[in-house]
Amino acid sequence: MAPLTVKAHRRILKAKIAAIDQERPFSKVLTDNFSRQHTYLRISLTEKCNLRCTYCMPAEGVDLSPKDDIMTTPEIIRLARLFVQEGVTKIRLTGGEPTVRKDINELVEQLGQLQPMGLKTIAMTSNGIALKRKLPSLVNSGMNLLNLSLDTLDRFKFELMTRRKGFERVMETIDDALALGLNPVKVNCVVMRGTNDKEVLDFVEFTRNKKVDIRFIEYMPFGGNKWKENKLVPYQELIKNIQAVHPTFKKLVDDPNDTSKAYHVPGFAGQIGFITSMSDHFCGTCNRLRITADGNLKVCLFGNTEVSLRDMMRQGKTDDELREVIEMAVKNKKKQHAGMSNLVNMKNRPMILIGG
Repeated sequence: MAPLTVKAHRRILKAKIAAIDQERPFSKVLTDNFSRQHTYLRISLTEKCNLRCTYCMPAEGVDLSPKDDIMTTPEIIRLARLFVQEGVTKIRLTGGEPTVRKDINELVEQLGQLQPMGLKTIAMTSNGIALKRKLPSLVNSGMNLLNLSLDTLDRFKFELMTRRKGFERVMETIDDALALGLNPVKVNCVVMRGTNDKEVLDFVEFTRNKKVDIRFIEYMPFGGNKWKENKLVPYQELIKNIQAVHPTFKKLVDDPNDTSKAYHVPGFAGQIGFITSMSDHFCGTCNRLRITADGNLKVCLFGNTEVSLRDMMRQGKTDDELREVIEMAVKNKKKQHAGMSNLVNMKNRPMILIGG
């Protein structure tokens, strides 16, 4: 009997996942008190990063957790399996920079083994520096969605904003990802007034011939990033500036749990999105949970309440005991975040210690 082709194998997996979805009601463990069903888990693999982006990390750096405090690969896979069993269909690997983790290929391959259980998407958010040489093997291991962080198309400004070199490597990684068939390739750009807000039209032009999804992210306050309201550029202002040059710039239909408001210039290969956490939050449709690199569950990006799943695992707790604590944390998730005026005064981790 001839071996299955990759396409045939994928069809079988999709059929199995569809059958699983039809058979099981959604987990009460991952349903909060506002009937939000959490199908998306973001796992930070490391607190280390090879860049020093100004909005993510203080100039002096951050105190990293001791090595033994970071979750091991077996701990990550155990939690991933538990969450997939409860209904998570998408896992995103973040950091720090996830590709600086030495066993990243093996970890992605092990996550790929969860696909028959219902995991549909293995995604990664990366700065693209170390990703370039690892990208083909990661895609072969099951990674099927990629977000790259790029806040400027000017190589000199790149070094100012990241405090490191590497612009050309990121641009090459974007092209490599497209060549490998990743679709869409998303590019995250944090817009800051007086820093890169004048480049928004350049990013729009970047989508003319490249099938990329540029996502403009409103600048958000986190520990140590010296957030100021006058640096925030509301998305409505960006839309107005884009439409002044591209009058046909139009809204696209968003999926129910999308964090990004999608737009498109007719005739362009790619599209534009706006992540409007500050000026127009999307808490009502939030389906995301986060696990930090040191094993803490955060039910809200802006919340400062955390529970250590790592400690529970190391204390020998069973999966059922983990589920009880996870359900309690999810049920305590608030209806929405505290609002722009309050967030800046709330204590929270630096973004690099949360997981981007």
